[in-house]
Amino acid sequence: MNMRDFLHEANFVAGQWVQADAGERMVVTDKANGSVIGHIPVSGAAETRRAIDAAHVAFTSFSKLTAGERAGMLQSLAGVIRNHADALAELLTNEQGKPFAEAKGEVLIGASYIQWFAEEARRVYGETIPSPWADRRMLVVREPVGVFAAITPWNFPFSMLARKVGAGLAAGCTCVVKPSEFTPYCGLVWAQLAQMAGIPDGVINILTGDAAAIGEEMTSNDKVRKITFTGSTRVGKLLAERAGAAMKRFSMELGGNAPFIVFDDADLDAAVEGAMAAKYRNAGQTCVCTNRFYVQRGIYDEFAEKMAEKVVGLKVAPGMEEGAMQGPLINEAAIAKVEDHIADALAKGGVLKIGGKRHELGGNFFAPTLITAGHQEMKVAREETFGPLSVLIPFDQEEEAIAMANDTEYGLAAYFYTRDLGRTFRVGSALEYGMIGINAGIITTEVAPFGGVKDSGQGREGGRQGLDDYLNVKYLSIAGI
Repeated sequence: MNMRDFLHEANFVAGQWVQADAGERMVVTDKANGSVIGHIPVSGAAETRRAIDAAHVAFTSFSKLTAGERAGMLQSLAGVIRNHADALAELLTNEQGKPFAEAKGEVLIGASYIQWFAEEARRVYGETIPSPWADRRMLVVREPVGVFAAITPWNFPFSMLARKVGAGLAAGCTCVVKPSEFTPYCGLVWAQLAQMAGIPDGVINILTGDAAAIGEEMTSNDKVRKITFTGSTRVGKLLAERAGAAMKRFSMELGGNAPFIVFDDADLDAAVEGAMAAKYRNAGQTCVCTNRFYVQRGIYDEFAEKMAEKVVGLKVAPGMEEGAMQGPLINEAAIAKVEDHIADALAKGGVLKIGGKRHELGGNFFAPTLITAGHQEMKVAREETFGPLSVLIPFDQEEEAIAMANDTEYGLAAYFYTRDLGRTFRVGSALEYGMIGINAGIITTEVAPFGGVKDSGQGREGGRQGLDDYLNVKYLSIAGI
């Protein structure tokens, strides 16, 4: 099968491919050249309601399957994804823009999330409580919350959904999914993959369209018992407010402003490699990518030179081109934000070392950029850039670096490099973040919990903790024994 075999231009509800009621459609473009890939339905509240109804009906039977039966379906799903990884990666590259190698990595980690939760489905344990009454037994069991609604972003449109679908189905839940309109096909394809894996109709329902109307129905409909969202903090707070008003469970993975600290005792070559991975992957369009570099003054110049050599070597090209290392940004607004942060940094004393402008390829391509002489008053130290811009900020003392790193409302990911064991524990404890990479620039894996604190969200995805948000705890007190 090739990429086109996985490209669907319809909603998927109750096992059927259907169009929006009004027949209205929106265009989806290739982010590298602007060409039209296809069209998708513009759905609203009515279509969302039917999708929720389908998930609600399916929940009655799906939730009663044994853990082993659900695990088997998820194992099959993981296998289907791996068997078609190249075609799925090509689909991802065409609609999102990231290099094919990165896209395939995303597809494969998506399969790993499904595999992990297939295995965890068999380990949804309860417990027995020692009873204070002689004639009673006290049990605690965990049951699926019900129908969940998932809203996923454009930057990792395949793997983000894998985290949610894998955990939810492992727990026995059914779902309604709204993928981003920028990258809808990597969401819609999950319907086909589910069918190929033998997952029953109605368990996964997917629709595209009006984000406000779909979100309003998801948060207000009584049949939806949980909302899971990955995206901006602004939208996440709005959804959480609405979900809270209806007493729905919710988990939110929101914005970030990741610091990357390099201490003077670090392995500089390893730190530079980690910095490149943490910053320029997906053209800097990741919620956990480095947004601020803090480099101790004694090694600042050497680090800057070593990093500049690496930045210059990045190959900017369409994602399907051989050797591409950075693809286009998602749209013009993304480019404008990078340009704004660069202009602000330079106006406040920053020194442009590499890049700083749109790439000669035109369109949504932007040159990888490195600026030195940064400081805390620059926008890049306050706002998430979401683009291929690095600003290096010098510091003198450990306490200073920690204070600057924590000086943000966000708390998703942080990174630091040191060979001092005591510093590893001191700084790791002091940083106010949900995930910390120590001498590592890539930390995401299916076996560990992913999520943040403060304005970066609530809940965790991945790891054994990833099931918790899809399960209710029930206490049974059995008397008369």
